[in-house]
Amino acid sequence: MKFLCILFLSLLSQTCFAQIKLTKLDKKSLPKTIQYTGQIVNAVSFKDSSGHNIVITTETRETQSKVEPDNRDAALYAYHFYLKGDSIQTSWKLNDYIKDCPVDLKASYIKNTFAVTDLNKDGKAEVWLMYKTVCHGDVSPSDMKIIMHEAGSKYAVRVTNRVKVSETDVMGGEYKFDEAFKKAPQAFRQYAEQLWKKNIIHRANCKCCQFQRQFGT
Repeated sequence: MKFLCILFLSLLSQTCFAQIKLTKLDKKSLPKTIQYTGQIVNAVSFKDSSGHNIVITTETRETQSKVEPDNRDAALYAYHFYLKGDSIQTSWKLNDYIKDCPVDLKASYIKNTFAVTDLNKDGKAEVWLMYKTVCHGDVSPSDMKIIMHEAGSKYAVRVTNRVKVSETDVMGGEYKFDEAFKKAPQAFRQYAEQLWKKNIIHRANCKCCQFQRQFGT
């Protein structure tokens, strides 16, 4: 029993150490000089060895296409800022999108995947983003990405989710690390794999798919 208690406390200590304390922000509490596009999904501030940081993630949701009025666009953004005295400096910016889509589309962050960690315990925060971009009217898997930034380095995993098309049949479910991830600490890859496994299953729910299931086409 004593050993189990020590083990539990050790694991708890490691978990706490790997997490960065976050302060949630909103549109009103953000510095007025910070500019962003879209609607805020996450906005946080935190401190690491680099100093004071702010990260914002946003989505535009669906907008009318500029190419074809009957089609739609969607985009998402992420921003990382350093606060240096009275100045705010942009560290990195992410933008991904779907344009001119005539069927079901989505460019959105996966719920409950945004995180700020220090997995390799070097004092430098790791910012984790996971999102999907979709433009299709069938039962095909969605393109998904896991992006992680640490200081000036970017790491990416390209993913397809596993679509459950029936009670027994699935499609997709692959992932591929980029070269930066392959050379990164093992803790980074393990965390990315956990994100992938947790969010791999997605039941197809596009309008065309529902019609196909209902009428057997």
